[in-house]
Amino acid sequence: MKYYIIAGEASGDLHASCLMRRLKECDAGAEFRAIGGDLMEREGAALLCHYRDMAYMGFLPVITHLGTILGNMDRCKRDIDAFSPDAVILVDYPGFNLKIARHVKRHCRIPVFYYISPKIWAWKTYRVKSIKKYVDGMFSILPFEKEFYDSYGYGINYVGNPTLNEVKAFENTYTETAGEFRRRHGLGNGKILALLAGSRKQEIHKNLPQMLQAAEMLGTHQVVIAGAPGIDRDFYEPYLEAGRMKCKVIFGETYPILAQADMAAVTSGTATLETAVFRVPQVVCYKMEAGRMAAIMKRLVIKVKYISLVNLIAGREVVKELVAHMPTARNIYACLKELDGDTPARREMLAGYDAVAERLGNGDAAGNAARAMTDVLAKRML
Repeated sequence: MKYYIIAGEASGDLHASCLMRRLKECDAGAEFRAIGGDLMEREGAALLCHYRDMAYMGFLPVITHLGTILGNMDRCKRDIDAFSPDAVILVDYPGFNLKIARHVKRHCRIPVFYYISPKIWAWKTYRVKSIKKYVDGMFSILPFEKEFYDSYGYGINYVGNPTLNEVKAFENTYTETAGEFRRRHGLGNGKILALLAGSRKQEIHKNLPQMLQAAEMLGTHQVVIAGAPGIDRDFYEPYLEAGRMKCKVIFGETYPILAQADMAAVTSGTATLETAVFRVPQVVCYKMEAGRMAAIMKRLVIKVKYISLVNLIAGREVVKELVAHMPTARNIYACLKELDGDTPARREMLAGYDAVAERLGNGDAAGNAARAMTDVLAKRML
């Protein structure tokens, strides 16, 4: 069968590539066309375009690149029509994907599956109407989402969380010692502070300078920046030159970095959960434009108490969140200082990580979703 998959960012590329692998196990004749990234391409997807050409966030970047965004949307619709898939699979990225879902349901009459729900439970809850109307099957990776959708009379499938499987698969094959990792990247024997400043240029621009300043104030750790997929090394250079300490930017090795890190500063997103599964103590940073005004708007608009997946899954504060005007260098430093060494804050956070892992369970998310999707398609063929 033919599948058209759309993932608009790095985390979606990772999750979609794992789903593709499992779809091929269920459907030996699976053929893929996609908007996505390098990982999806390695699994056999023919890309219409790379997600790096679509990664715009924030009001001004979206308005500035509106022509490009609309052009990509039109290209995608035409490409779906020409490819004539048996199903379309959407991965998060709601502003784009829900419009594609509407087109498919109106013109193609094929199933639309959503793997990894948009975070409409946080804001823009009105989008649930479009999901109910245009999405045939929602496959959730966060346990609390089922209750949210149930409240709107829309049943979904919680298939488990892929992060657990992805980290476990990595740990089963990763054999590099701490010494080997350090020698390979020219690091000394000191403790490592990992900085995961986001996957988009706008996120990195807002969050990395404060993270680096906090690292300088800490002064006790080697700083390793996890380079974002699809972003050139040259983009990071001005931030490194502005500081007084030596930092390493390492691309394509987020999991090895987390496997060796002693603690981390992380921009909110899937990376917060990955960091927790690796049991690396962290502070979550998400700087927003207009500082204090953004904090006020967050209280008025955001429907949930927390922004990090770790705290949302736990239902309580496990990791410290610095949002809007709060992620200053001094505040980030203070949070990291509390986690440096065998401190009560560090022990409490690690215990919280255990509770999060237990709540997620051990389900094979990509496998469960792939089997459910292919079952639906097989029944349609009868």
